[in-house]
Amino acid sequence: MISTMMINKDSSRSFLTEEHLFFKQSFRDFLNKEAVPFYDQWEKEGGIPHSFWKKLGDNGFLCPWIDTEFGGLGIDFGYSVVLAEELETVGRDLGGISLHSDVVAPYISSFGTIDQKQKYLPKFITGDLISAVAMLEPGLDSELANIQTTAIKKDGYYIVNGAKTCITNGFKADLMIVACKTALDDVPSYDGISLLLIDNDTPGFSRGRKFEKGGQVSSDTADLFFDDAIVPVGNLLGEEGKGLSYIMQKLQQERLMCAIQNIVTAKDMFHLTMNHIKEREAFGKKKNQCKNIQFTIAEVATDIQLGRTFIDDLICKHMDGENIFTEVSMAKYWITEMSKRISEKCMQLHDAYGTMSNYKITRKYRDIPVTTIYTGSDEIVKILITKNIGF
Repeated sequence: MISTMMINKDSSRSFLTEEHLFFKQSFRDFLNKEAVPFYDQWEKEGGIPHSFWKKLGDNGFLCPWIDTEFGGLGIDFGYSVVLAEELETVGRDLGGISLHSDVVAPYISSFGTIDQKQKYLPKFITGDLISAVAMLEPGLDSELANIQTTAIKKDGYYIVNGAKTCITNGFKADLMIVACKTALDDVPSYDGISLLLIDNDTPGFSRGRKFEKGGQVSSDTADLFFDDAIVPVGNLLGEEGKGLSYIMQKLQQERLMCAIQNIVTAKDMFHLTMNHIKEREAFGKKKNQCKNIQFTIAEVATDIQLGRTFIDDLICKHMDGENIFTEVSMAKYWITEMSKRISEKCMQLHDAYGTMSNYKITRKYRDIPVTTIYTGSDEIVKILITKNIGF
């Protein structure tokens, strides 16, 4: 079961009101009933069932921030934080739900036409539609200006050719936001990227098999292929050639969500380890009495507290509409690396038990490394940071 011991400490987080905490407990109760008992089975089956998405939608746990005119609750980002943290506590494989709610949907809410919002957002909320964002391509790094997927306008349609890889929710997605090159070759690539809304029944679209991964095994990931795919020009999201600008606008929240998820994982691993070592002995005494272990625990606790303080400050600034892109990039880089470092220490303190596949600590250790690549690899993020601080 998800522990309720920490919920009172949440009251000290300035952006969380009593309403947020009530919502948090309600969602925690829902997950304890609808997700926790089935999570091991989902891992064995390699996927989260669509029925779970529908239950989330039926209970108001998908995209609650969307305006009421499109079926949402119109509530603030604090509720998205609550949802992301509770999903992460159950397991990283549920991260595709946060991506759907707080990464993909905001693109349509911010840049979509009224018709596009009316067509898609209500289904985002109910769970009738699962979404993905498709940017990364085979053989390319995280530099989006280098994408090769093209969308050529012809007779009221875009003819799309190319491929996308490692797309979260890609295997089950009903709708994808796809970054394409729409400009001619003599136009600078930074001005030639556009975003298209592509439905899964689009002629010329296909997807590869679901990836078999070393981690996050029930979070579906797949390649997407476009072979003269026929996309109506009305599926252009925003203005043609503005895609990279839109992506940069939304990266602040995307990277913030990644950092939020990882600090939760770090904290969860810490508490799992604390509980484990209190029950174990080494050299004739309790392991928690060993000085070296105490030093390690102190280091881990300090890292988590520093990360949590940093993240909570950024959440408040983000909710106030501040431009904190550089700080969020720093948080994403440092916290993903920190959580990976902590996972190694926690695994070590579990001894042989840390190698058991049915142990939660093993699962988290396995799922952490790829997060350093999310929303831009650490190397790309560091380059952006150095540019933004004027180096």
